[in-house]
Amino acid sequence: MSDDLKLGYIGLGNQGAPMAKRLVEWPGGLVVFDVRTEAMTALAELGASLADSVADVAQADVISVTVLNDDQVRDVVGQLAEHAKPGTVIAIHSTIEPDTASELADELHSKGIHIVDAPVSGGAGAADKGELAVMVGADDEAYDKVKPVFKQWASLVVRAGAPGAGTRMKIARNMLTFIGFTAACEASRLAEAAGIDLQKLGRVVRHSDAQSGGPGAIMVRDDTKPLQPDHFVHDMFVHTRGLAEKDLKLALGLGEANGVELPLAEIALRDLAAGLGVPHTSSTTKE
Repeated sequence: MSDDLKLGYIGLGNQGAPMAKRLVEWPGGLVVFDVRTEAMTALAELGASLADSVADVAQADVISVTVLNDDQVRDVVGQLAEHAKPGTVIAIHSTIEPDTASELADELHSKGIHIVDAPVSGGAGAADKGELAVMVGADDEAYDKVKPVFKQWASLVVRAGAPGAGTRMKIARNMLTFIGFTAACEASRLAEAAGIDLQKLGRVVRHSDAQSGGPGAIMVRDDTKPLQPDHFVHDMFVHTRGLAEKDLKLALGLGEANGVELPLAEIALRDLAAGLGVPHTSSTTKE
């Protein structure tokens, strides 16, 4: 049944274009629109139909939207809603405000139009290879429709919950990325002051993160409560806590010796134990 669906795609920028290209051979066909005519040319050459306006894309059954910001999302969805038939699914891939998708879903429910928030992670390179991760907020009917479509450009499709949940998951994921970038800048300042070649440090970080999984390696629990001693990661996290605190103290000492302030390292030393779920107690001694 999904093969009979006609697909639409609005917004053919750096992220949207490679995603749309992976849909051009969809059996039900693909219709695309972008305010820049030149952005549609490559899709037309691959076999997509070109729309003259946002409203023309409303003929499709599943419509993806990848535009710049919340205001543009609301504008595009509003135009589509004026023309879309009941059962249409509008999937928003832009990173938007946390409440936008649920608000739009409520507004369009009476028309039988489904709103799905489905932000992606991985960038244009992953889109080219069909290896994006997509975080989906959708009702049951809409999710069943979009999953086989999303599988064309994503190697990981995760249902986060109802409309709005995909966006909340993406916000948390992006927060981790940019805090990680900030920590990388702090580490670079320390390394530079200590006379270390930053290019070589970067090579080591990228290599070791590829082996260890980086921060995602500790994101294996169902909640953030303190761990019981019989939890499957308790002993490992106690070990991790000990290593982290030893190394963070060494880093803070090196920073002090070189006149480099390391506020993120100080926060990590203070908060990591509790974050791991193995907080210190009166009977626990920091190592």
